[in-house]
Amino acid sequence: MLKHKFPVGARVLFTASNIARPAASGTYEVIRLLPTEGDDCQYRIKSSTEAFERVAKESQLALS
Repeated sequence: MLKHKFPVGARVLFTASNIARPAASGTYEVIRLLPTEGDDCQYRIKSSTEAFERVAKESQLALS
């Protein structure tokens, strides 16, 4: 079982994939840890500049 790298409350930088809707720049906060998908842990993240939350894979995140 994979272990999540970022805890809830961590500030992270998000890199959107080419097929995702454009992402707000700046930092995001990890809101919730989600189940893994394949070889990648998943997170629910939120930017203070967007009205909605996003689902991101660990490979799309880096510490801010």
